Amino acid sequence: MNVPGDLRYTKDHEWVKLLADGATALVGITDFAQSELGDIVFVELKPEGTVLGEQEIFGTVEAVKTVADLFAPVAGTILELNGVLDAAETVNQDPYGEGWMVKMKVADPSSLDALMDAAAYTEMIGG
Repeated sequence: MNVPGDLRYTKDHEWVKLLADGATALVGITDFAQSELGDIVFVELKPEGTVLGEQEIFGTVEAVKTVADLFAPVAGTILELNGVLDAAETVNQDPYGEGWMVKMKVADPSSLDALMDAAAYTEMIGG
C-alpha cells in the first residue's frame, strides 16, 4: 500500500499536503481508501468558496460498490476543485497526484500537526 511520507492522514482515509506557501493544502483520499472502494465512477464536491469546519463533509465518492462521504481533514475554505476528476477513475489511478480532490486555504496550518503521519496511518490500516 502506498503511503507517502510527506502527507498527513485522517482516520477517515483522507490525506492532506500543505503546499509551499504554508497556508494552502491539497486534499484527497488515500490509496487504501480507493482500493477499498473499488472502481470510482463519480466524485461530487462542494463548490469553490465553501467554508468547511474540521471533519465537515466536503463531497462524496461514488464507487461501483458504495458511496462514501469525504471529510475535511482541517478547517478552511475550498479554493479550487480538481477538474481532472470529471474522469473519476483518476482517483483510482493516482490518488496522491492527479487524483487530488480540493485545494483549500487552511484556517490554521498548525492543525495539520494533529493528523497522523505516514507511520501512524500505515499502522492504523494494518500495513
